[in-house]
Amino acid sequence: MTRLDTAFNAHTPLIVDGAMGTQLQLAGLDDGGAPELWNVDHAEVVEKILTAYVQSGSHAVTTNTFGGTRPRLAMHGLEDRVRELNLAAAQVARRAANSGSDVLVLGDVGPIGELLEPLGTMSGEVAEAHFAEQVTALVEGGVDAILIETMSDLGEVEAAVRAVRSVSADIPVLVTMSFDTNLRTMMGVTPAAAVSALSAIGVDVVGANCGRGLDEARQIGEQLADARADNVRLMISPNAGLPELIDGEFQYTGVPDDLAAFAQEMTALGFDVLGACCGSTPEHIYAVSQSLTT
Repeated sequence: MTRLDTAFNAHTPLIVDGAMGTQLQLAGLDDGGAPELWNVDHAEVVEKILTAYVQSGSHAVTTNTFGGTRPRLAMHGLEDRVRELNLAAAQVARRAANSGSDVLVLGDVGPIGELLEPLGTMSGEVAEAHFAEQVTALVEGGVDAILIETMSDLGEVEAAVRAVRSVSADIPVLVTMSFDTNLRTMMGVTPAAAVSALSAIGVDVVGANCGRGLDEARQIGEQLADARADNVRLMISPNAGLPELIDGEFQYTGVPDDLAAFAQEMTALGFDVLGACCGSTPEHIYAVSQSLTT
């Protein structure tokens, strides 16, 4: 039995953390800067953010490695620091997790940043190698599971899952896709198709993250629940509302109580993992946690 299985026995639903990117921006990350570099240069800030999520009720925290593959890091001239930055991120997240009781660490893997064949030029084999390089460092750092998130292409997801399995045959894999184009991903994948395809390749948890606000997330949640397979758990982590231009800056306007009400609705649909994405804060996660335990 994995630590994830044990966590599900103790917590249903399992509450994961909220946004990292927007929290780092509030802490001083420049537009266009590399969040992953903060795992080394400002590790105490990353740890403080994750610790706040633990203290707010998160049963799992995610590493600050959304753009931790070699192609994504190359955008910042950091392509030779894949192992260093991912390993550091896992270690920072583990320290934050240890501030709570039996809190899991999820190794975060985001899109590779390039289209795969036939629409793009990168082959699935090359993508798999890049994902494997990142996952190797995350596993070395002691993560409990791998979270592949914000995906739009099932082929890319399959390459990432193959990479995880090449590194560790046993580590749990969670996958969330972003259904932000008329309730489909950018590549046209529906929630039902995602559940079917990802269940077939042995993913432990399937779901949705990011997106276009709670109203659409409700519809996506319903479609995921309707398509649910017997052998897979469901996850959903929506944004904290939609961004609005306020005083010259884009701000997410979804309040914690809105996310808490959403979490209760998803729990009633049978979701196993609940979290939040862009614009969310420890206050949002605290509201979710309180709503499900009182």
